[in-house]
Amino acid sequence: MLNMAVVGTGNWGRNLVRNFYEMEEANLKICCDLNEALLSKIREKYPLVKITTDYDEVLRNEEIEAVVIATSTSTHFDLAKKALEAKKHIFVEKPFTVSYKQAQELVNLAKEKKKKLMVGHLLEYHPAVIEMKRRLSQNEIGDVYYLYSERLNLGKVRTMENALWSLAPHDISVMLYLLNSEPVEVSAYGGVFLQRKEKIEDVVFVNTRLENGVVANFHLSWLDPNKVRRITLVGSEKMMVFDDMESRDKLKIFDKELIRNNLKDGVEFNIRYGDIYVPKIEVSEPLKLECLHFIDCIKNNKTPRSDGEDGLRVVRILGAAQESLDKGGMPVRMKENE
Repeated sequence: MLNMAVVGTGNWGRNLVRNFYEMEEANLKICCDLNEALLSKIREKYPLVKITTDYDEVLRNEEIEAVVIATSTSTHFDLAKKALEAKKHIFVEKPFTVSYKQAQELVNLAKEKKKKLMVGHLLEYHPAVIEMKRRLSQNEIGDVYYLYSERLNLGKVRTMENALWSLAPHDISVMLYLLNSEPVEVSAYGGVFLQRKEKIEDVVFVNTRLENGVVANFHLSWLDPNKVRRITLVGSEKMMVFDDMESRDKLKIFDKELIRNNLKDGVEFNIRYGDIYVPKIEVSEPLKLECLHFIDCIKNNKTPRSDGEDGLRVVRILGAAQESLDKGGMPVRMKENE
């Protein structure tokens, strides 16, 4: 079993605590948080797990092999750096860091210390997204034209980060995972309504152009009447829609396309209608799969799917989108923002 510690036991951290505690492959020894009320809840539910408010106590414990960091984004860099310097493997929740420079430093440090660095890009472990990746690898939908995602809800409003940094990492990581192409240009425009003094955007629209010609759009908001978690991928032969709000049929394949006919006096487009297919996908909690993957990578010396390089690429795009936001939507060339 892998001896572990979880740092940060709030809304998301407690899910990580639950998963690692229940796994036979893991031995959750310590939970760390500055909030003693949260630690009291951990003590009540997991009496065998030691609790502490002292992060250094976690790092001094030579039995701890891996540290899971699920604290506020602004603390990720310092906590992760200290863990790597203490020769611990690390799992860092999204977003990885608040800057490209910080992310690059952690990636380099993990290589230097020969420790695993994994970033919590949860949707890369979702069975439906993995199925999308499999079908793309078989060229099932033809040439990919574009991707767009909608991540909307009424709440939860963040006070320390905007909707871009809070919501976009999920969809950006999926885009990179599915399309295997780097962005060349990013633009973003948003609106500030609830926290005008703090200038925190509640809604953000991000446009991305990739090296392979694919374009992508992300609609992100915690100020919307609908709860939507949907990614649509349009190809030349078929289309795929991943809807995470569906209880069962999370992935649908649309066998339809537009066919161009060249005529003597112009061009005509006809729609080819086919079936809507719902592939059978094994139901499994993505977070559990993600946590098991982290343990497996450490035990068997594998490179995590969402490794530090993956986190670095996502932060790079977030940084470019933030720069564009700050410039009123002006497009940002990727190499210029590093």
